[in-house]
Amino acid sequence: MDTKKLQKKEAKRQNILEAAIRVFARHGFHNTSVSQVAREAGVADGTIYLYFANKNELLISIFEDAMSFFIDQATEALHNLETAPQKLRTLAHLHLKNLGENEDIATILQVELRHSIRIMKQFSETTLRTYLKLMEEIIIMGQKEGSIREEYNPWILVKVFFGALDEMTTNWILRKRDYQLEEMVDPVLDILLDGFAPCEAHR
Repeated sequence: MDTKKLQKKEAKRQNILEAAIRVFARHGFHNTSVSQVAREAGVADGTIYLYFANKNELLISIFEDAMSFFIDQATEALHNLETAPQKLRTLAHLHLKNLGENEDIATILQVELRHSIRIMKQFSETTLRTYLKLMEEIIIMGQKEGSIREEYNPWILVKVFFGALDEMTTNWILRKRDYQLEEMVDPVLDILLDGFAPCEAHR
């Protein structure tokens, strides 16, 4: 397939994904049909199936694309930072900035994904694992440099860190987005990083 055809195919796939994001966020994943996505995208129902096997695959692709973007952006932003606390704070700002600027994506990731254990299990094997691994590497770095308590299992600290970002986003959605999501980073990260730091760091 030549370059122009590949670009055209990718553009149509992206158009379908963007339509699915809007419709899923507006009506809910389980209340949305493939026909509604096709209508929003301006394509025939059958066209959807040329790119996605079913509605579940559409949802997974939305998640995969969002997480891949987060990972690429974070990898670039963290490259020149020297300490683990700097990296964690920057990562948190990027995470909440991205979700705060795209309410539809935030709604899908925080609400629609939680309705099915089976789908959630699928996501745990996707780029989410890569994203969490990036956090784990930063925490291990911090334990080696002495900025993060080394007696704690890094994976537990990853869950605490990611869980805080997750909860901040969910609360923002439930509060009808009446404040800027990214504003929550510094106060919450101050609490987390103080708790992660060895006792000597507080003296």
